[in-house]
Amino acid sequence: MLWSIMGTIAAICTTVGFIPQIIRGLKTKSLSDVSPMMMTLLFVGCSLWMVYGIHLKNLIIALANGFTLSFVTTIILLRILFKKSAQDLGTEKT
Repeated sequence: MLWSIMGTIAAICTTVGFIPQIIRGLKTKSLSDVSPMMMTLLFVGCSLWMVYGIHLKNLIIALANGFTLSFVTTIILLRILFKKSAQDLGTEKT
C-alpha cells in the first residue's frame, strides 16, 4: 500500500511538472529555449512507459505516462506553431 501511494505521488509530480512550461509558452508565445531533442526523447520514453504500463495492467504507470505524453506532445506542437508564427512575422530567434 505504501509503495502504491509513493508511486502515485511520484507520478503526479513528474506529470504535472510539464504544466508550468506549457503555461509559460502560452504566455510568452515562445518555446525556442526548449530542446527538441529532449522533447523527442521524452516522447519516445513516455510512449514506451505507457505501453509497458498497459502490458502490466498497471493503471498508475499507464495513466501517468499517458498524461505526460499529452503534455510533451502539446509542448512539441506549440514549439512548432510558435516557431512558424515567428518565421511568418520575420522575428524568428536563432
